[in-house]
Amino acid sequence: MARVTVEDCIDKVDNRFELVLLASHRARMISQGSQLTIDRDRDKNPVVALREIADTTIIPEDLKEDLIHSLQKHVDVDEPEPESVPMIGASSEATGGGDDKAVEFDRMTEEDLLRGLEGLVPPAETDDEGE
Repeated sequence: MARVTVEDCIDKVDNRFELVLLASHRARMISQGSQLTIDRDRDKNPVVALREIADTTIIPEDLKEDLIHSLQKHVDVDEPEPESVPMIGASSEATGGGDDKAVEFDRMTEEDLLRGLEGLVPPAETDDEGE
């Protein structure tokens, strides 16, 4: 490979293995029709990708994010549940019997629970705990 180009890239990307991953991803992007940021000069796509990284016409962090995004199969979005969640209460024996139909639960939404947790203050540390 182009040894001089790799040595020029090491100050932009510290890890040689990460450099190989980023340059190969960029070379694939070029072969799929991505716009070049430098002149080709009869070089092949991997050498062009390394020259782009060395000349900082492509930002390595942006290239890394694009590589990670291309490798992801499924992205989970954590959304709050639309229905209310029952509060954790006392067991049926403590409430006065085993009749489950007579038990009344307080309902609390997930947003209410989160607001309540945000209002909690951690206990103050004392000097005695370290001894």
